[in-house]
Amino acid sequence: MPIDLSGQVVIVTGAGGGLGRTHALLLASRGAKVVVNDLGAARDGTGGSHSAAESVAAEIRRNGGEAEANGASVTDFDQVEKMVEAALSKWGRIDALVNNAGILRDKTFAKMTLEDFRAVIDVHLMGSVNCTKAVWEHMRSRKYGRIVLTTSSSGLYGNFGQSNYGAAKMALVGLMNTLHLEGEKYGIRVNCLAPSAASRMTDGLMDAPALDRLAPELVSPAVLALVSQEAPSRAIICAGAGSFERAYIGLTRGVQLGRGRDVAERFLEKFSQISSREGEMLPASGPLQSQYEASTVEEALAPT
Repeated sequence: MPIDLSGQVVIVTGAGGGLGRTHALLLASRGAKVVVNDLGAARDGTGGSHSAAESVAAEIRRNGGEAEANGASVTDFDQVEKMVEAALSKWGRIDALVNNAGILRDKTFAKMTLEDFRAVIDVHLMGSVNCTKAVWEHMRSRKYGRIVLTTSSSGLYGNFGQSNYGAAKMALVGLMNTLHLEGEKYGIRVNCLAPSAASRMTDGLMDAPALDRLAPELVSPAVLALVSQEAPSRAIICAGAGSFERAYIGLTRGVQLGRGRDVAERFLEKFSQISSREGEMLPASGPLQSQYEASTVEEALAPT
């Protein structure tokens, strides 16, 4: 059955252009009432204008949908709270939040200022935290919610010149893991999306054929699925060029080395075995790592 979002309310941050715009348009086309949030800042986060958000909201209305533009900065919790309050006042509910807003300040770590590092962390990580915090209690009380956090291959796998961006994006995976556990009994499903798309963020980084293949609208179906009633939870979804994959953070079986003065030396000797992915595990929560490691001591001491 086609995904139907009729009557649902979705907030999309950074929706004035690029990926956020295509997310907002697709969700609206499936019946969602959309809060189109965008500060309208430059790629590095400077400046601001509400015209981009207004333009997308107007486009949705022209297509027969319902949308409200909002220019709140995701880094300002007071502004975010007012955005959420306005949505609740107008429509009475918030079903989903798509955290998409972001900036870039790329430089090698040696040349990067701490100001540029903090600015990127503030928008990507704290911006997502602010928006999620603002809707969390409403979703808990309704026992329903869908939250999408936008991570990146730069966080999952690294990218030269993006230590700030990569750190923020990987932090969102950690946020997802815990929010999934805390929101599960309240019907809140939380997922990460790692998109590959031509947007303002990729200007000057790709040639024309690559940009054509990586149209942002080819990523947005993943968002539609992740805000739907049948959405999974705690998934890291990679999407680009019409291809969809799932990334995992696994735990190898490792090697029990015990105690002794030479453990570090034996660690280096056994590193290839420690790194072997044969029998790799996917722990359901952080404490299970400790439980597993403790169990290896018992196994090592068990009589053969």
